[in-house]
Amino acid sequence: MKRLALLGATGSIGQSTLKVVRAHPYRFSITSIAAGRNAELAISIIQEFHPSYVAMGDPETAERVKSSCPEVTVESGPRAVENAALHNDVDLVVAAIVGEAGLRSTYAAAKAGRPIALANKESLVMAGPLFTRLGVPLLPVDSEHAALHQALRSGKSSEVRRLVLTASGGPFRTRALDTFDSITVDEALAHPTWAMGPKITIDSATMVNKALEVIEAHFLFGVEPEYINVLIQPRSLVHAMVEFSDGTLLAQLSPNDMVYPIQYALTYPERLPTPPGYLDLSTLGSLEFLPPEPGRYPALALGYAALKMGESAPAVLSAANEEAVDAFLHRRISFPAISRVLEGVLSRHEPFGLSTLDDVTRAAAWARRTAREEIEQKF
Repeated sequence: MKRLALLGATGSIGQSTLKVVRAHPYRFSITSIAAGRNAELAISIIQEFHPSYVAMGDPETAERVKSSCPEVTVESGPRAVENAALHNDVDLVVAAIVGEAGLRSTYAAAKAGRPIALANKESLVMAGPLFTRLGVPLLPVDSEHAALHQALRSGKSSEVRRLVLTASGGPFRTRALDTFDSITVDEALAHPTWAMGPKITIDSATMVNKALEVIEAHFLFGVEPEYINVLIQPRSLVHAMVEFSDGTLLAQLSPNDMVYPIQYALTYPERLPTPPGYLDLSTLGSLEFLPPEPGRYPALALGYAALKMGESAPAVLSAANEEAVDAFLHRRISFPAISRVLEGVLSRHEPFGLSTLDDVTRAAAWARRTAREEIEQKF
């Protein structure tokens, strides 16, 4: 039985991970969880899956959980999340805490040599060189990178011509560009094909998620950015493709449910039956592929720009995006302003090398301050 540390147990990825564990109770168990500030859901998870260690976001929430589940060790704060990742009985860490908040615990697990099922793309985007040096197994949970991981098993790295990431295009794929200033938060949160948390959903609408995924693919698979392409596949059924040097193009298809890439990461190199079921190819009809319009998705180019700048620039892009998305969700800036903030922050950044996690933190802190300045001064 594989014993899991589930960091971000109450989020959308965490809940999908629990579906996989629930479907295969003799293959997986939950040893430790990090559950933020959702005491009620954390208690429900403890009662069903019986982890021995629980990390909560603050002391008050931890006390509420502890009073309901006295048999479990419950602690709070960032250090507690690292303790959950480093629990002695853990075989695989599922890193599903969104954004920079998940960086330190994921890195602590990697330094300890723990295999990681990586859903927190920001960890690799912000600290890619540090993770690369550690050489720890990273099993991608992002549907696109899980698809690439599977397709790449069909050939040697020297035979790869290019990687193709796909995107749904988000809720504004066909919306008139001259109406973008009036886009509301509720409209941006209405994703056409995926059910995700608010930050990731907004990233999909701006296509910042794809900019970050280009960076993630670069570090995961060692492919230079000029050989990583993006296409829109509106139905989110083809998750990625790999083109080999002989012209062979391998695509990975599965329903648009995160259970599929999560289970792949948890069971690799094996495969097990998946709870939601299978695609019926006879019902699919045609599959459409479109190039992303630069004017509709200006943030996509910023991922390539950050990789070209190198060093601290990807960390700056990721942290600045968190600030910009938060400002949009709180209705302080317009939807198009998200990309403009990121462009402004990157244009002001002078990249520096990343030798330690403190360097990453320094880059992120600068990015957040600068993003707030951009928001206050220009929007």
